[in-house]
Amino acid sequence: MNRIKEVLLEQGRTQAWLANRIGKSYVVTTNYVNNKTQPSIPVLYQIADILGVDVRELLVRSRR
Repeated sequence: MNRIKEVLLEQGRTQAWLANRIGKSYVVTTNYVNNKTQPSIPVLYQIADILGVDVRELLVRSRR
């Protein structure tokens, strides 16, 4: 699970904006944002860099 949607909302940014910045289609980005699929580690780092946050802020800790 990730927090991309929450960070986008906090920053007032859209999924379309993020899709353009990471070079992925809107559909792929929407799937990331809605936790239907997870971005690869390199893409997750790219998203964190674009959003100006530590990659750990995009992750939801799993309970075990």
